[in-house]
Amino acid sequence: MKNKTLFTLMAAAAITVSGILSYANAAPARSGAPGRQVMQRIMSELDLSAEQIEKIKGELRAEKENVAPLLGQLHEARKGLRETIQTEGDDEKAIRAAHTKVAAVEADLAVQHAKIRGKIVPHLTEEQLQKMNVIEAKLDEMAINAIRNFGHRLGE
Repeated sequence: MKNKTLFTLMAAAAITVSGILSYANAAPARSGAPGRQVMQRIMSELDLSAEQIEKIKGELRAEKENVAPLLGQLHEARKGLRETIQTEGDDEKAIRAAHTKVAAVEADLAVQHAKIRGKIVPHLTEEQLQKMNVIEAKLDEMAINAIRNFGHRLGE
């Protein structure tokens, strides 16, 4: 269940690098955690200085209390949606109501990600910001491909 939850949260956070960084910072500290691995790779690709890393970590720590509860709410909302689908079958009204809860939390997370990004960007050079934009585009493409591949597999 934890792996499924981590994947769901990672997919939601893939919208922006700041989202991924905020999730990774909020995730339990254990070696091999997917969020930590992604964060390390991004930091490496951006070639952040030790000073930049410390400043960004400070920004993330300051937002942890805002992000962590939202991630928990997202998990619960998705769990509620899944349970609704499993118990209500094809009750469109119930499914839409449950999904509205998911969408509301995702909107809150998107706002939080934008705030975090706004705090991180000033610590980056123009070159690093350009690299971050490329990384975000790659993450979007990965998400699109994963969804497309999943759709193709459903038909097999």
